[in-house]
Amino acid sequence: MDQPLPVRESVLRHPGYLNFAASRVFSSLGFQSIAIAMGWMVYDQTKSAFALGLVGLFQFLPMVFLTFIVGDVADRFDRRRIGLACQLVEAVTVLVLGIAVWYNVLHPVGIFCAVAVLGAAQAFERPTMASLLPNIVPPSLLQQAIATSTSMMQTALIVGPSLGGLLYGIGPVVPFMVSTVLFAIASINVISIRMERKVASREPVTLASVFAGVSFIRSPVMLGTISLDLFAVLLGGATALLPIFASDILQAGPWGLGLLRAAPAVGALGMSIVLARWPIQDNVGRKMFLSVGVFGLATIVFAISTSIALSVLALLIVGASDAVSVVIRSSLVQLLTPDAMRGRVNAVNSLFIGTSNQLGEFESGMLAGFVGPVTTGVIGGLGTITVVLLWMRLFPDLTKVKTLSG
Repeated sequence: MDQPLPVRESVLRHPGYLNFAASRVFSSLGFQSIAIAMGWMVYDQTKSAFALGLVGLFQFLPMVFLTFIVGDVADRFDRRRIGLACQLVEAVTVLVLGIAVWYNVLHPVGIFCAVAVLGAAQAFERPTMASLLPNIVPPSLLQQAIATSTSMMQTALIVGPSLGGLLYGIGPVVPFMVSTVLFAIASINVISIRMERKVASREPVTLASVFAGVSFIRSPVMLGTISLDLFAVLLGGATALLPIFASDILQAGPWGLGLLRAAPAVGALGMSIVLARWPIQDNVGRKMFLSVGVFGLATIVFAISTSIALSVLALLIVGASDAVSVVIRSSLVQLLTPDAMRGRVNAVNSLFIGTSNQLGEFESGMLAGFVGPVTTGVIGGLGTITVVLLWMRLFPDLTKVKTLSG
């Protein structure tokens, strides 16, 4: 870490950035608020780890089928309008869920269907918004913009679950109604973004152009960076099991679940603020490997803990270490990718992230159904550490990356 960036270079003073950040934050708040409600509803009605795993699977499947369409669309059309459409779809879907809750007709099958629709919308929204950021700020401010955006997103991840738990305590329908408003506010901000550069791909649509993102990430540094996150978080993610830990192991209610869900975001927020102020400028490859290794160790501690205080501490470290990896990985992907290809590359990257998160939740739920949540967490943490050691040998060029300019 070098000297702090001068105040005059603050990304917060850059036109369009605040609208971009607000759109992402309000969208995340909306989704996190209903995620806590949907997770609690599914487990309360089914008492099944398999059912919790299915929530992740139904969110993941649309991403698999839409990835390559998403990337090509994001490189051909106004990315702000794509974000607007996605957030409006999310608002309508959540509103329908709220109405179903109000009339007491929302069952797990309905939640799974709604999650699939939300997953499809997010399959478009996430890579499109990620591709939009370099059109708003210059390259010199990109790492700071990513770190600052990450800190704001982590704030939403802290507030969102807590807000969802609080609103659910007031009434099951309340988080859905509030989230509808949050998605609407996000849509207003995304269409208000001022862009510094507008670059749209005008090449003919061919099979090669649609799959160009896959070809681009085949370089050792890019492939190693993206696949490290895929396999590490796929094995080490325990988010889907938090309702079980909160209810059965730590003997906490919805408030405890909200606390556990917020803890990784608190850790990530603190680290993101540090990285926004003191960007990482040397040995970034090794630091990324180290951060993922710490992620695995903290996951093991969380899995074996029977104290909510220790569990929260472990999840704080999980979030902080993951933030380092996220900022390094996101900066590398953005800086190494031409703007005309960012939609397709970010779509592939989003697929990898979605695989590690949503499919990881499915894997954790299925495994926990056979061996229990504690053993699942320990196996996942050990698997993450194994992946780090293996990737250091398979992708030696990644360990040699010194700066975020590649």
